[in-house]
Amino acid sequence: MGARIAGIGKALPARILTNADLEKMVETTDEWIMDRTGIKERRIAGEAETTATLGAEAARGALETARLDASDIDLVICGTVTPALQFPSTASLIQDMIGARRAGAFDVNAACVGFLSGYSAAAAMINAGMCRRVLVIGSETLSRIVNWKDRATCVLFGDGAGAVVLEASERGGPASVVLRSDGSLERILYARGPATPMSAIDAEGFCIVMDGREVFRVAVRAMEDAARQAIGDAGLRLEDIDYVIPHQANARIIASVIKGLGLPPEKVIVNVSKYGNTSSASIPLALCEAWEEGRLQPGDNLVLVAFGGGLAWGATVVEWTGLGREAIDTTPTAVGAPTPAPRA
Repeated sequence: MGARIAGIGKALPARILTNADLEKMVETTDEWIMDRTGIKERRIAGEAETTATLGAEAARGALETARLDASDIDLVICGTVTPALQFPSTASLIQDMIGARRAGAFDVNAACVGFLSGYSAAAAMINAGMCRRVLVIGSETLSRIVNWKDRATCVLFGDGAGAVVLEASERGGPASVVLRSDGSLERILYARGPATPMSAIDAEGFCIVMDGREVFRVAVRAMEDAARQAIGDAGLRLEDIDYVIPHQANARIIASVIKGLGLPPEKVIVNVSKYGNTSSASIPLALCEAWEEGRLQPGDNLVLVAFGGGLAWGATVVEWTGLGREAIDTTPTAVGAPTPAPRA
């Protein structure tokens, strides 16, 4: 049994915050930001937008491309570090907003690995026969936990959401999954929460705190190792991979990972310049845009790889089967029946 991606969607706030705008807010320049991050602009949620509303918009897009109704969904999983409420879960709010009346719902907090973790859990539940169709969302409003006076972090983050529908199939889905964590390194990337002792809140607030140099050093090695292991566990070689879709944290991190893997730049999907780091939303956003641009073809082998607070990191190898009616045959091949044609 597999768990193919049958639908995909995204949501982005209308407001764009450019590097030129940031030059008026903190001591920085467009050249400095571009050189160190590759980010040109990012989206900022409006007053009426929340992690739940953005997630619901992305979810509706995923249902539309899958040619499904919300009533077809058995479970909603949302990866986020910026929940709309402390509780109930953002996934529960999305479940209600889209009308998925028969679906269960829960959130996953694995920072920038949130979508990958939720995707892995959803695929496992489908493979176990517990669900047939699961909606997996990565949604964030990171602008609300950014210290806008800290030029080292405020230039990095943006808001947005991406979503996929996974459904039971004979082809597609994760051929392998690698998830890792090292909580001893939490000090280099974290944000306090509402249950933190007030003494710590007074000192730091709820904003993102990051040691950028250490994050870069650990992230590059961890993402490269996870990608290599996932590819090997899937029984594939690097040359079998059509695209790597990494967490869009920083253009320099992405370039270092791809160089370490020995892959050409044309095999990596990058949109960090437009949206910055959207944490758990970044991989589904990049995946959706790659599909919209016609870059993904049925039969492609994709590597999704991420790194984030925890510290957590991971990777999965996915066969892209196409969406909705464009999908390649995902049913078992009958004896004597022709096999699907290879990709040109």
